[in-house]
Amino acid sequence: MDIKEFAREVFDIEIEELKKVRDKISSEMERTAKLIMECKGKVVITGIGKSGIVGKKIAATLASTGTLTVFMNSAEGLHGDLGMVGSEDVVIAISNSGNSDEVVSIIPSIKKIGAKLIAMTGNKHSKLGVEADEILDIGVEKEACPMNIAPTSSTTATMVMGDALAGVLIKLRNFKPENFAIYHPGGSLGRRLLMKVRDVMHSGEDLAIVDEKTCIDQILLIMTKKKLGAVCVVEEGISVGLITEGDIRRALQNKEEFFSYKAHDIMISTFVSIESHKMAVDALDLMENRKSQISVLPVIDNNKLVGMVRIHDLLNSVN
Repeated sequence: MDIKEFAREVFDIEIEELKKVRDKISSEMERTAKLIMECKGKVVITGIGKSGIVGKKIAATLASTGTLTVFMNSAEGLHGDLGMVGSEDVVIAISNSGNSDEVVSIIPSIKKIGAKLIAMTGNKHSKLGVEADEILDIGVEKEACPMNIAPTSSTTATMVMGDALAGVLIKLRNFKPENFAIYHPGGSLGRRLLMKVRDVMHSGEDLAIVDEKTCIDQILLIMTKKKLGAVCVVEEGISVGLITEGDIRRALQNKEEFFSYKAHDIMISTFVSIESHKMAVDALDLMENRKSQISVLPVIDNNKLVGMVRIHDLLNSVN
């Protein structure tokens, strides 16, 4: 047996089955998404065995992207966990066959409670399919298992259908990175998404500040001492200009006049800035995604300079 070739064959089978499931997506997805968006309670995902394991993942994805979601093992539901289901909830029951005993056995209680029932099943005519308010068809023609028995293509299809539903809801909720960060405060991802400009900017005594009449030699001394790569020009507390190392180099092209220059002669009066409450990732995007990249960014609140952020600081903090 060519092991590498067989492993690739498993991929090919699952990819082909996914395409077939994708092509079956229709208005049921729209109605399911509407049910969840209009839900005044929570989403309860239930399943057993491999379907239950995939259900836990789907529940985690939905919960982390703005949909109040919990997972309930169908077998545990038979022994009291149905108490977590309310009349304003939406239950997503997962069963490829649609006839799993544990899943089918809790349907009457779900109906009596008054919750809406969505089926993720490969059999629309199953006991689950017949009772469901909406069906997301996850039916596959072939498992990737050599015996065509072990759940492989079917569990993959279930997981991707869950991802598709989560993606639709993210769009409908206009869920943003800062919203995502609220549910992921730990680790590098949380730090990257939660960090704001004020958390990484240089401020106070670290700032390089001059007025419009400051001579070029003094500007050079201040720029060298503060090591921020730029000097801010401030008049009566208001930021009126910016001088970067690039501006200094351009001014040096006029060697005869260079040492007669003052700040107002070489400063940029229209410069890019950001507010301190903005996200650090937004500052990085502002500096990088432009025709001409910039390496320093003044932080301006109410026309007043409160800080300076360098691209080096942002790269170290958000990556």
